[in-house]
Amino acid sequence: MKDKLKILAPCGILGYGFPIDSFNNGLKDFPDAIIVDAGSTDAGPHKLGAGVAIVSKTAYKKDLVRLIEGSLSLKIPLIIGSAGGSGARTHTEWTIEIINEILAENEYSAKISVIWADIPNEVVSRAIHNNDVTPLGTNVPQLTHELVEDTLSIVAQMGIEPILEALEGNPDILICGRAYDPAPFAAFGIAHGFDEALSYHLGKILECGALCAVPGTTKDCIMGVLEKDSCHVYPTNRDRRCTITSVAAHTFYEKDHPYLLQGPGIVLNLEKCDFLQIDERTVKIQNSRIEKTESYFIKLEGARRVAYRTFVVAGIRDPLLLQNLEKIEDEVRESVKEYYIEISENDYNIAFINYGLDGVMGKLEPDRTVPKEVGLLMEVTAKTQELASAICSSLRSSFMHYGYSGRKSTSGNLAFPFSPSDVDFGPVFEFSIYHLMKVENGQSMFPIMQYEVINGKIN
Repeated sequence: MKDKLKILAPCGILGYGFPIDSFNNGLKDFPDAIIVDAGSTDAGPHKLGAGVAIVSKTAYKKDLVRLIEGSLSLKIPLIIGSAGGSGARTHTEWTIEIINEILAENEYSAKISVIWADIPNEVVSRAIHNNDVTPLGTNVPQLTHELVEDTLSIVAQMGIEPILEALEGNPDILICGRAYDPAPFAAFGIAHGFDEALSYHLGKILECGALCAVPGTTKDCIMGVLEKDSCHVYPTNRDRRCTITSVAAHTFYEKDHPYLLQGPGIVLNLEKCDFLQIDERTVKIQNSRIEKTESYFIKLEGARRVAYRTFVVAGIRDPLLLQNLEKIEDEVRESVKEYYIEISENDYNIAFINYGLDGVMGKLEPDRTVPKEVGLLMEVTAKTQELASAICSSLRSSFMHYGYSGRKSTSGNLAFPFSPSDVDFGPVFEFSIYHLMKVENGQSMFPIMQYEVINGKIN
């Protein structure tokens, strides 16, 4: 077993980009692996439901070219978590295609392992029947067979177990479908004999790149170093530094408990954890603890299509209109409903978002001062794209010419930045599944595929 294990995390999301000088600095420190998280549910259910990536292919490939070149040059593994953003089969296959393209263009050779994270609908339905599915949070309803049938794609967050199994094959590139964010980092440390709690804790810090540094960002590199009874982190960019506050604060990022972090089969307990400043740019972590859960649960994520959307962006500058904006919006909404009286109001929805007035806070906005100008977003969601577009067109034209008390002109209510003004967004998705499912163990739901590329050609 090595005395130290170094993990280079190049960025918070694959495709977000990172400074090449920071990455090269990291390579000069001879890391033992390059590990990057590629996914998140922060963007909502659309990416999973529509089967599209969080970032463009151009951005994804730009990062991957650098990562593959760096990992192969040092002969260290490149590990990718939550491939393509949502980690479903379509996202993972998209990642595989880009990697194969890079290997072919450069005539590289590499052993590749892939861990799939898709869960068949019938498996989830069977788990519901066996009372093995639990809502994740008080606002999540009980999962039904009908919801499962409506769901287009279901993935589960893998823990360390399938990643440990895949690492036994010593792949040059390991592509994970949807994964618990710290799991790829933790698995690499555990596979090399380092403390499980420290490996998980380090993974939690590294998964967002240099967001744990000052100034913080997801678009830069961070180095994590595991030792026997501690770990430490430092940015590879000389213009950033890690502090006790920045690292401790990021440890609790996106968590609902001050020191308990739950994951697949584990609870990371940081109540007695210590953060120590060991130099101007480096923070050391000690006394992280881990507990195994009595039963093993994996988090399920699934999305279903619920509507189609069309929207319009416009600006409002007339002070008379702004003084009564919400009242006028209600009147415009009612006029459109009257025009489409033959259509059930259950088949569509009209929404106004007033940026500059209360577009962020909504009814919770404490300052109701009338602004000088407002950016108005008119949104219509409906059963079909055609219906959404038709109602949105009527909404826009009604508002544009709507007469209100005191108006001296006959038009000019709205200023449009684009032509055409109406944007057909397409399908709208919601998370239909956001639940925990009890499983026998952490490996059974995540099959592994292996293949080899020799001089750019798939063997």
